[in-house]
Amino acid sequence: MPDADTPAPTDAAPAPAPAPGTLVDPISAKPHFHRTESRIAIAGHPIHAMLVSFPIAMTVCTLGADVFYWWTGDAFWARAALWGSGMAFLFGVAAGLSGTVELLFVRGIRVRAESWTHFVIAVMLLSLLGANWGWRLQGPVEAVLPHGLLLSLLAVAFTAFTGWHGGKLVFHYQIGVSSTGSGR
Repeated sequence: MPDADTPAPTDAAPAPAPAPGTLVDPISAKPHFHRTESRIAIAGHPIHAMLVSFPIAMTVCTLGADVFYWWTGDAFWARAALWGSGMAFLFGVAAGLSGTVELLFVRGIRVRAESWTHFVIAVMLLSLLGANWGWRLQGPVEAVLPHGLLLSLLAVAFTAFTGWHGGKLVFHYQIGVSSTGSGR
């Protein structure tokens, strides 16, 4: 099996030249455009794909804790939101680092504009998660209403948008998936 840097041999004849006046996508004509397998993986499972579920869950849990604090007034929920926002940020940094390495080291990912769009949106999300956590460090109970709740709502909206865009990269463009499967 060839390694990730050598192109796979093809038995097909080269594609004919396009007709004059036909638009050609210059990116898809690049030799490594379709090589989008994850380089950072454990037993074929991409690290970035495994890590992103944690900040997503913690962001939603932070919003839930804020709503429960607003509803009950119990300080437990404000402290839970502090921990949830902190873990969302820290796991988000870990997922972001692994995703950034994939973006920079896999040419088929790097040449797609959609990958860079996902990267920019994810960095904006990380900024929101960090702001939400930093705001709560001043005092968890005082931070919830109204600013903590609003930051949590905005973070969940950004999480949904970032996750949707990341899912589009995986399902539409097969970014970061293994072409060999699990070997079973």
